[in-house]
Amino acid sequence: MIRKNDLRDLIYEEDGIGVVEIILILVVLIMLVVIFRKQITGIVSSAFSNINEDSETINEDIELDE
Repeated sequence: MIRKNDLRDLIYEEDGIGVVEIILILVVLIMLVVIFRKQITGIVSSAFSNINEDSETINEDIELDE
């Protein structure tokens, strides 16, 4: 049987509030990613193209002794 104190403790328990806050933060982050998707894609593709160009330059400068 459910006791009166158990029911009151269940109502006033605040452990679930942290979960709700995390879910709201994730929803906001997902909305920001959806809104700025084109800008984020441009930045990431530019970064990877710079990395590829720089790695080719580094590979050309390395001399292997055979």
